[in-house]
Amino acid sequence: MVGSKPITSQGIFALLSVIKDPEIPVLNIQEIGMLRDVIVTETSCEILLTPTYTGCPAMGIIEQDIKACLHAAGIANVTVRLIYSPAWTTDWMSDSTKEKLRLYGIAAPLHSSCVDSSISGAADVRCPKCHSSQVRLISQFGSTACKSLYGCQDCLEPFDYFKCH
Repeated sequence: MVGSKPITSQGIFALLSVIKDPEIPVLNIQEIGMLRDVIVTETSCEILLTPTYTGCPAMGIIEQDIKACLHAAGIANVTVRLIYSPAWTTDWMSDSTKEKLRLYGIAAPLHSSCVDSSISGAADVRCPKCHSSQVRLISQFGSTACKSLYGCQDCLEPFDYFKCH
């Protein structure tokens, strides 16, 4: 209970909608697909998260943010559990989430079953600024482990590309 209201998983999802991905602050953890489930019992609340990349360094910050958010709402017994199976996939991002990424300057793959462009070429990669397909891989490692660094050959801007997972 929070005050006189029972805690529901829908209520927890709503509370957690303010938790941003610290590496991509235009997206919350639900939009990016990390927030997988909420389990509420009479005495506790368990949050199930799937990192976008195994070993993602942002997970500790996200866990702290979740606990602080829920504690501030009066929910004292909070557990955050990382789940790795099934593995996170870009398929868990909606088209509107992918558009937010593009506007932020990050290219998102069309779907997880795409060819791994970071290794075999830039088949699905388009520049998020000018939409050109004339792009080249600069580094398999971008600003974070879950992204590669590309450069646009038309507008000459560098950009991150969310790797297919």
